[in-house]
Amino acid sequence: MPANPPPLNEAGRLAKDLIDLGYNRSQVAGMIGRDASTISQIFTKGGGKGKAYIGALQQVLRAVRGGERDLDALAAIAQQNITDRRTRSGQKARVRGKNIVGELGKSSTGTAGRQAILSGASHLADVIHETAKVNGRVAVTVRMKSDEFVHSAGSRKDSPGLRRGVVPRADGTEERSYGSTVTGGFDAREWSRRVADQRGDVTAAVLAWLVETGRARPGAEILWLQVRGWVPRPNKRKGGRR
Repeated sequence: MPANPPPLNEAGRLAKDLIDLGYNRSQVAGMIGRDASTISQIFTKGGGKGKAYIGALQQVLRAVRGGERDLDALAAIAQQNITDRRTRSGQKARVRGKNIVGELGKSSTGTAGRQAILSGASHLADVIHETAKVNGRVAVTVRMKSDEFVHSAGSRKDSPGLRRGVVPRADGTEERSYGSTVTGGFDAREWSRRVADQRGDVTAAVLAWLVETGRARPGAEILWLQVRGWVPRPNKRKGGRR
């Protein structure tokens, strides 16, 4: 590094926080799909370098502080918060994908792997609470052992209105989604209260809902969890009659 490096910008501060938590430059770079030289440039060039990765690094840091440690899970979280745009030359470029839940039709997504789930996946609470502030909707996707679901895959009792096949995984688990833009999702304010009742433990809140609604057996264990929040676009009716 130069003798007098420029002050760290926001991306640099986030990357440094991850390094201080035990990750090296290569690992941090891998989370955002780049190589270690990208992190070095963020540290040495300052200015707006790395601005495109701020949203992804924010979400990754939040997940790590929430208990997630798996590199693949952290990389997935980062990629879900990086979207593609076009540069002036027409090529794809990275842009910030965070803090868009208040925009119509946009969504914010958080994912938790096994380690974060064991500590409550508290970083996912922010997705729910922020969506609740703008009266949005939420959806959850869970992975559990197949025999811990009460209903068979695709059953209307399990997820009314969502007609999709669920393919059993080789490890004997299934992923099932509850709520979507098609079905309208769930009221984020209700889910915010559920999470608050569980003292920020999103894993416990989702599992309690699954058992309460007859979708999961008591004692079931969530192995992977995703939460998505969005503000739906207003319905546009054609003509004046229903």
